[in-house]
Amino acid sequence: MNKITRIKTSNRMSQIVIHNDTIYLAGQVGIIGDGVAEQTKTCLEKVEALLNEAGSDKTRILQSTIWLDNMADFGKMNEVWDAWITPGTSPARACGGAKLATTEYKVEVIVIAARK
Repeated sequence: MNKITRIKTSNRMSQIVIHNDTIYLAGQVGIIGDGVAEQTKTCLEKVEALLNEAGSDKTRILQSTIWLDNMADFGKMNEVWDAWITPGTSPARACGGAKLATTEYKVEVIVIAARK
């Protein structure tokens, strides 16, 4: 059966959706007022916590989409990402520039992962 589980659900969205053994996370953002490096760290901490709650971890990430409000911050974001990702477990990844929900957000991270 194609079971779907939704966790941390509101009328608008769920933070986690699990379909069979695939985990989909809502986009995670940082703390308004922080710079891109700090916001990236916060995003990745949130991703890790949600994956743990869903029965997985960062080594099981299949794909990540990263949105930056300014592509000039690509290097700063990558420094944080590269220090966070476990060597040998890099997912398929895309990064692009976008207007985010508010002008104070610098980065948003979206993840699809496999359950353990």
